[in-house]
Amino acid sequence: MKIPFNYNHIVSAIVYNKIYDLELAQKIHSSQSYKFFTFSNLHIHKFRLLKNGLLSQNGVIDFIISSPDDYLIKSLVEGFLEDLTVNFIGEEILVQKVELLAVPDFEEKVKVKTLSPVIVRTKKEVDGELKTWDLPPSKEQFYSNLENNLISKYKEFNKLEETDKKITISSEMRHVKAKRISIDKGEQETFHRAYLMDLVLEGDLDLIKFAYDSGLGEKNALGFGMVEII
Repeated sequence: MKIPFNYNHIVSAIVYNKIYDLELAQKIHSSQSYKFFTFSNLHIHKFRLLKNGLLSQNGVIDFIISSPDDYLIKSLVEGFLEDLTVNFIGEEILVQKVELLAVPDFEEKVKVKTLSPVIVRTKKEVDGELKTWDLPPSKEQFYSNLENNLISKYKEFNKLEETDKKITISSEMRHVKAKRISIDKGEQETFHRAYLMDLVLEGDLDLIKFAYDSGLGEKNALGFGMVEII
């Protein structure tokens, strides 16, 4: 089975198609705000590198889906169990196992690593026009934007006007890998500079757990910003 390097939109479509509650799937897909789920990079157990992708040599791949919405996770499990096949670019793949992972212990300071690259963006004025720029983790604004984005998502998910919960996000910059990823959106193709990296989260336990469930940064529902505690 051939897997293109830029597969985020393919896996995202698989997730939407597996949500058993069709009304919920439509509501999330059509939302112009946060989607409140994310997923990891694909783990391809045995592969060979091709010029424009990867060749799975035994057809075994897996990935992790995460969400702060328990009902969404329940609906996804139902969807996968209802139909044990996945359509991956026209090829039918058999789902061998659907497993709920144990929830880790959360502390007020944790180290995490990204299971899918994180995107952080800002707007800059260029020739009198606002343009969107991807921020690198070498910039301080990268972390403040991560913190603000997480709190904004937390408030919206919990239907809060304000919160006094706080979090500080930093990085020891020991394991940073830049990834240039393209995303197909209809007839358009957009490119993003995203980062696989280590991060340190320190603050309110609810925010740390929410970061673990929902993902960090932007475009989580396209498979960006998923983390695991290390």
